[in-house]
Amino acid sequence: MTPAKRVALVTGASSGIGAAAGTALLEAGFEVVGTSRRAAGLTTASGVTLIGLDVTSEESVTTAVAQVMERFGRIDVLVNNAGIGASGAAEDSSVDLDRRMFDVNVFGVMRTTKAVLPHMRAQGSGRIVNVSSILGLIPQPYMAAYASTKWAIEGWTESLDHEVREHGIRAVIVEPAWTNTGFEANALDADQPVPAYAGQRKIFAAYVSDALERGDAPSVVAASIVAAAQDPKPRLRYAAGTRVGPVSLMRRFVPRSAFDAQIRKLNRLPR
Repeated sequence: MTPAKRVALVTGASSGIGAAAGTALLEAGFEVVGTSRRAAGLTTASGVTLIGLDVTSEESVTTAVAQVMERFGRIDVLVNNAGIGASGAAEDSSVDLDRRMFDVNVFGVMRTTKAVLPHMRAQGSGRIVNVSSILGLIPQPYMAAYASTKWAIEGWTESLDHEVREHGIRAVIVEPAWTNTGFEANALDADQPVPAYAGQRKIFAAYVSDALERGDAPSVVAASIVAAAQDPKPRLRYAAGTRVGPVSLMRRFVPRSAFDAQIRKLNRLPR
């Protein structure tokens, strides 16, 4: 069955950016299937269909994509939004904890994309929208593992885009700045904190809390996701909100020493 509407699959859609993206895509005319690890297969009052999906499980991803294909017959847009965060010095987390974050933020994106691509190739069209971060552009002290997952997604998406264009598919990146969501509450706790970083951890925790409180609304990011999903001539990167663009320009054109000093100042690190 081919639906009258385009079909969008959004991972991590139970709250925050994912929920806002689902609503915005619905308003843009898409049939929307959102995923959550806790969903059991239902349609919310907003009209977004929710299904269960754990991006760290090959079986779960395969089953969820098959459910969408069985019900709708196609997937036009995949929004890879599911992710987790963590803070603390790089030395504060074990490799096992770092691996857990990569399994969600990087390999989860890869699993879901690889499950969807054969269907997009068969229909000769599709759009992969990967939600990165401003931290995919710049270093972030005390979030090294999280930032590195976003840098990985940036490189993977840019490479993938070159591979799939001949099949009518584009892969693009949405880069939010700090966003006012439950990100901090859902972040992983450092599992081997080093006393030498204790003081700076407290400073950074206050910095993050303030940045999130003053951050963009999820709807701001959702608007960029909708643009990335349906632009007829898509750009590779979509800056969500007003802060990412200037930071990207600074990274490219400001002398390295000056940029380094600004990172340290913003993060209240000793000069």
